[in-house]
Amino acid sequence: MADTALRFLALGIALLVLGFALGGWDVARSSYITQEGWVEGQPVPFSHQHHVSDDGIDCRYCHTSVEEGPHAGLPPTHTCMSCHSQIWTGAKPLAPVRESFRIGEPMRWQRVSQLPDYVYFDHSIHINRGVGCVECHGRVDQMPLTWRAEPFQMQFCLDCHRDPAARLRPPDLVTRMEPLGWSEEQARSFGRRVMAKHDIDPKLLDNCGICHR
Repeated sequence: MADTALRFLALGIALLVLGFALGGWDVARSSYITQEGWVEGQPVPFSHQHHVSDDGIDCRYCHTSVEEGPHAGLPPTHTCMSCHSQIWTGAKPLAPVRESFRIGEPMRWQRVSQLPDYVYFDHSIHINRGVGCVECHGRVDQMPLTWRAEPFQMQFCLDCHRDPAARLRPPDLVTRMEPLGWSEEQARSFGRRVMAKHDIDPKLLDNCGICHR
């Protein structure tokens, strides 16, 4: 009898441990942890949908260093005021922008796509090899308020590093949000040519030291 009870107790403990492990796995990949789909509060309700889709402003107009360095960069206030000193000059939601420009202090934007400090990521190498903005940031042209489109967990990066061909496009189309209209084979064929041109080897990309330095 005691032996049976011990067996049931051991089984119960094993199931409990397994339940906690599976639950922890699910929690770690939940939107609560990854913040995928969450809208970050900003000092101004900035709409990418309006600026990108309605006004046709290219990503690089505001994110000026995205082709040249590791960081995409956030626009200084004078970039905003280059338009808003002439249009919507008295709009109440833009009061923080005008005040920032008046006192010469930058806006305190909250990063939506922030990576952990222990992850190194270089925007320029991805942009110059033809990885489109939409691959990581989603359809920002359809976001009235900006949210995180992808989980930015390690598996997300590895999936691309291990099979980059279908995700590469001509460099002059990296900021285009709409689908290119290519079939999967067309996309892969173009991607393989880019990989051959730049000696991109997925085996070398599957290396911890690339992102963790």
